[in-house]
Amino acid sequence: MPTLAVSSRHIYYLLPASHREGVTVLLSGFASCPGLFYDTPAQDGILSRIRIPGGILSSKQCHGIADIAENYGPGYVDVTNRANLQIRELPSGMDPTVLQDLQSIGIGARNFAVDHIRNIMTSPTAGVDCQELIDTRPFVRDWDNYIAAHPTLSGLSAKFSVCFDGGGAVSVCDRLNDIMFAAVLIDSQVYFRLYLSVGVKGKPPIDTGVVLSPEECLQVLPALADVYLQHTDINSRRKLRLRELLNHLSCESYLQEVEQRLPFKFTLHPRFNTTSSSQFFPPLQEQRLNSHHGHIGIHPQRQPGLYYIGVVLPLGRLESKQMKGLADLATEFGSGTLRLTPWQNLLLTDIPQRSLANVKNEITALKLDFSSSNINSALVACSGNKGCAASATDTKGDALALAKYLPTHVSLDHPVHIHFSGCEKSCAHHSNSDITLLGVSLESETGSSPAYQIYVGEGDSNQKFGRQLYQYVTVAELPVLLGQMLQVYKVQCRNPDESFGEFVNRYEINQLQLLFFPIK
Repeated sequence: MPTLAVSSRHIYYLLPASHREGVTVLLSGFASCPGLFYDTPAQDGILSRIRIPGGILSSKQCHGIADIAENYGPGYVDVTNRANLQIRELPSGMDPTVLQDLQSIGIGARNFAVDHIRNIMTSPTAGVDCQELIDTRPFVRDWDNYIAAHPTLSGLSAKFSVCFDGGGAVSVCDRLNDIMFAAVLIDSQVYFRLYLSVGVKGKPPIDTGVVLSPEECLQVLPALADVYLQHTDINSRRKLRLRELLNHLSCESYLQEVEQRLPFKFTLHPRFNTTSSSQFFPPLQEQRLNSHHGHIGIHPQRQPGLYYIGVVLPLGRLESKQMKGLADLATEFGSGTLRLTPWQNLLLTDIPQRSLANVKNEITALKLDFSSSNINSALVACSGNKGCAASATDTKGDALALAKYLPTHVSLDHPVHIHFSGCEKSCAHHSNSDITLLGVSLESETGSSPAYQIYVGEGDSNQKFGRQLYQYVTVAELPVLLGQMLQVYKVQCRNPDESFGEFVNRYEINQLQLLFFPIK
């Protein structure tokens, strides 16, 4: 008997009558994780999050979502760090007719009971990347179809996440996922290395030493999910993360149980397994294109004569008219699809060389940019206190103000990754950034006011955001200070390839403070 954890009173009636029997509806079961098929309140209204497996949207789907943003919401959508879409500021939840219309154009899972499971991630350049070993789009599609066809998987944690990396220049190996399949060449054949999330929260998954053929991946995934379900209370409001289960059970025991459910034994290749079957390995170290912003701009595809264009979306925000305009461009000049990225930008693919000039002009006319040096291409922020009660500051608003200030005051050869977080949870960006701005309340005799703590570079294991550079910076002071920091970096970096993180890591904190604001 499947259990559907939903909060909208309408959802039950979206099921065909033949599927309603035996279904238990638990109101508010998904409240902690926004989705499409249940109402999720936020500070600024109802929030709807739309899963986009692999981040690929058709032009028709883009128009459908843009219409909803215009007719029901604020006229914009936000791209998330899992290549989902969010529509915020909805005055009320979407009615069943609208949801059914979305399902009819392939938006949302066909089985809404599993639509809460995290978006399936892959490189946004899958299938067009000149360096990739294997096109991962079929794996995303097959796993999404499997989830939809098996409602028992509704018992998975809403944060149960799967990623496929095809070994291309634009890598997603540093993204936080419970399970990752990373393509690798062994004796001129393509295999996948199996990575699992284990250990400390916020760290990328680690290599288990297991090597799988492409055909074996989609046999292993159901077994991985089944073992998780066997060790989890599916009726619990707060389900274990896979990382928590593995920390308790151990990776070796977990994989042994998974292997018992398979028609084959795991292969541990000598290239990776240097000691024993219980040896686990650090994350991939291959040199890849800087995925945070390296996909921005115009790039040749593996298909001769075709190009993809990486478009900057400041803070992941896309107005509905821009979304429709890009969809029309994709239809006229490309393959009729847009690709969302985990770095909150998007790609237009399959553009013939002869059409590049026209497409570039149209993107500019939509008031969007595709410059690879655009300083805003690596700027991210959580929803802030307008959308989340946990946030101490208006991160979106403050980041947008910075996005307007920086391009007119400093120019760089490549962007610096700047992350606004309204609280310690760091929802918008889990990995390390060049600069992290943590929202705090500045207390004074006249009351409290929003401010930011500034962190730079890498810290030790106890320093989640890096090393603290400044403790309290007011919102008014922030743009000038950031502009000064970036200008000093531009002038004093060793060479154009030295990142901001590498630059600041060469100095002690007191030295950096003197560099950025010298005592006169």
